[in-house]
Amino acid sequence: MKRSISIPVLSVLLLTAFSAQAQKTSAIWPSVTPAPGKIVAISHRGEHLHHPENTIASFQAAIDAGADFFEADVQTTSDGKLVLMHDSSVNRTTTTTGRIKDMTFDQVRALDAGAKFSSAFAGTKVPTLDEAFDLAHGKINVYVDTKNADAKLLIDTIVRHDMQDHVVIYGNPFFLYEVQKMRPDLRVMPEAYSPDISKLLTRGMPLKVLAFSASDFNDETIQVAKKANTLIYVDRMGSTDGPEGWQAAIDRGANGIQTDRPAELVGYLREHQIASH
Repeated sequence: MKRSISIPVLSVLLLTAFSAQAQKTSAIWPSVTPAPGKIVAISHRGEHLHHPENTIASFQAAIDAGADFFEADVQTTSDGKLVLMHDSSVNRTTTTTGRIKDMTFDQVRALDAGAKFSSAFAGTKVPTLDEAFDLAHGKINVYVDTKNADAKLLIDTIVRHDMQDHVVIYGNPFFLYEVQKMRPDLRVMPEAYSPDISKLLTRGMPLKVLAFSASDFNDETIQVAKKANTLIYVDRMGSTDGPEGWQAAIDRGANGIQTDRPAELVGYLREHQIASH
């Protein structure tokens, strides 16, 4: 026997369902721009302390940790394919040697990117940027560290995956200027370097974010970023990658922290109610 349901009850059920879905969606894909007083967690090379760096496994682990971004290093093969590896050569992370720019995609794809890290990851492939975006879409933002790539090819890949609102693009200023000329809506993120260079960068491009390493994260350069109203994303790897270093960066104005310990950083931010999501 069918049970009838009143219009008011149906309305409540639908509103509850839509509200829950909206909350679920916003929680799954964090914003690139944190709300005031909130901090984004950037997972360096994915979660690479327990997974081979720049692989799908490390990126998935960053998602599982609750990070806002995973950072991925982009290289280009000899036949024009965008693949992910930090070094220009495959020597350190795979079982062979050679430079990526001298290898075809098929040659790079045949490499084992996990066996050197651990036998548990033997057979892991070097991923493409396409694969990383497929994984990230709807779940996490991507910090694109451009080591070697054509600007138009990178832009086309970002747009094809509808990631233009969910990436920041790091690289040398000349490359980033080229990207911004073609797609002014994309968030390019040069290194801050120094107060004088930061002033030139913020005057020359309508920047929304500047990247800081340990060497340029000083009060004078930070003040340039603040005056230009740009976000400050700072590296806290190594000896500063812990609660004391994170809090020191936050106290000096950081809006985002790149870490080798994403789960711990996310836990710290949530404990202090300053996580972005």
